[in-house]
Amino acid sequence: MKIGIIVAMRKELDLLLPLLQDSEESRMSGFEFHRGKMGKHDVMVMQCGIGKVNAAMGTLMLVNNFTPNFVINSGVAGGADTSVKVMDVVAGARVVYHDVWCGPESEPGQVQGLPLYFEGAKRLLDLVPERDDIHKGLICSGDQFIDTIDAVNRIKGNFPEALAVDMESGAIAQVCHLSKVPFLALRVISDSPGASHDNTKQYLDFWNDAPRESFALLEDMIKRL
Repeated sequence: MKIGIIVAMRKELDLLLPLLQDSEESRMSGFEFHRGKMGKHDVMVMQCGIGKVNAAMGTLMLVNNFTPNFVINSGVAGGADTSVKVMDVVAGARVVYHDVWCGPESEPGQVQGLPLYFEGAKRLLDLVPERDDIHKGLICSGDQFIDTIDAVNRIKGNFPEALAVDMESGAIAQVCHLSKVPFLALRVISDSPGASHDNTKQYLDFWNDAPRESFALLEDMIKRL
């Protein structure tokens, strides 16, 4: 089986690469790819860059050149609910855009002609352990770093069940939906807007205790596929 893994940032890529066996690096159209093994599976890891355009371009490159059976977007996200804490993991049972509005013929968050919510792959969700520090639910995605409780509340005004916010999973989910490739976003919470007087510092301090456990969880899920 072939698994594609997409991260946004170099810090995330550096945590993933040690988990890859017999890896080989290649570059295509400015994107860096690392192909190797996790367990019995053929895995391609790539860094797409931050934001929806980078994420969509990188995902399309991955899908067209690697033809994966599944795509997993892993990395960090901001917390959007009091039920999730820093270092918790959110698995995207659904993903939605929080910054899209195509007019009165569509719902807020919906790209016209596409579903409002992109569903996480059931086969992958079934591999996510049932633990207090792991949550399955809605991830909201948009081209904004969400750093205040007011910004979180605006998002939850449309999507009250939101657990996390990020900047890439919506675009990756959309490309996978159009390409008919099952997808899952698996995000570790790096900061909790509104829970700290300095959300940006909370985010930066998070990297002092890098979220290796979330990538170990990803590795375990892939090996159990």
